[in-house]
Amino acid sequence: MAAAARFFVRGARSKLPISGVVPGPRSSFAAALLKLSPGSSSRTQRRHAAHFTFQADPEPTQYGPTTKMNMFQSVTSALDHTLASDPTAVIFGEDVAFGGVFRCTVGLRDKYGKDRVFNTPLCEQGIVGFGIGAAVAGATAIAEIQFADYIYPAFDQIVNEAAKYRYRSGNLFDCGSLTIRAPWGCVGHGSLYHSQSPEAFFAHCPGIKVVIPRSPVQAKGLLLSCIADQNPCIFFEPKILYRAAVEQVPVESYTIPLSQAEVLQEGSDVTLVAWGTQIHVLREVANMAQEKLGVSCELIDLQTILPWDVETVCKSVVKTGRLVISHEAPITGGFAAEISSTVQEQCFLNLEAPISRVCGYDTPFPHIFEPFYIPDKWKCFDAIKKMINY
Repeated sequence: MAAAARFFVRGARSKLPISGVVPGPRSSFAAALLKLSPGSSSRTQRRHAAHFTFQADPEPTQYGPTTKMNMFQSVTSALDHTLASDPTAVIFGEDVAFGGVFRCTVGLRDKYGKDRVFNTPLCEQGIVGFGIGAAVAGATAIAEIQFADYIYPAFDQIVNEAAKYRYRSGNLFDCGSLTIRAPWGCVGHGSLYHSQSPEAFFAHCPGIKVVIPRSPVQAKGLLLSCIADQNPCIFFEPKILYRAAVEQVPVESYTIPLSQAEVLQEGSDVTLVAWGTQIHVLREVANMAQEKLGVSCELIDLQTILPWDVETVCKSVVKTGRLVISHEAPITGGFAAEISSTVQEQCFLNLEAPISRVCGYDTPFPHIFEPFYIPDKWKCFDAIKKMINY
């Protein structure tokens, strides 16, 4: 009933046809987000300085020739490879037929047909429910939730159905070929309904995998791994990076292992752990700590939230004796708490200082106060100073 009510309310607000491929109310908002994202040429963008500087990884050489792509183009490339190589693959969600509000599916309906790339009603519960059914029937189902903030109506379908389907049937049936994509995280001006980071809600649920990339190269490889994985996966895409992040991305299909963290910078004094956009904040913090404090930081991108790579993180903390974890989501019950608890249990005798969590506040995500809410480089740098002086 609630989903049906939202369908009609949203339709009533819009003067555009719901069944068409013309952007609806959310699409207009997303268009505004794109215009104001870092890297945009809009004059208005000057008033929205990003809280980070994107740092591209070295060009990968192990996957063949590369070409310049931003993050949404790398996602499109991954989806294109999947549709081309897997005749059972289908992509569906709100507005995906015309390319999606962030342009991640642009051109795919024209290339592969309306039976394989198609719009759905504005009903997240229905989108995921349909995806579960399609996956159980043998299709490779790729569902898009237009914003991660709107994934909650689908929570029951994800947690009580998708995550438990294999277990409850004794492995007779499964929906492991389901992948759910969603734009995620803060964007500079998204406010409470277009800025959330809900990964911790799903990290409490056995039976699914949760993945968050930091860059175009990681986005393509990790998304292809999620699609190929035999478990339902949630793939959160940092929307502030869709255009701000540009790298040389391999042209061909490739995969990056799930549940395997990556050590981006080796160090000896403090371990820094993050994922998604926050990796780029901590990269700058690591440089600041070295220049201003003479502190050597080891930076780890967790990449997969569930199941996460305990071994890599604990091995680093045993070496450094200190740990800072940072994410945009509220601090209470955030995934940093799980990491902190595990490290404390396994590395207690190696710790030189209490573990520090630098996260969002326990409030709804604000609009004009976003610069004060986000865990920026100064908050993270201050945490390192306190830890070193402990």
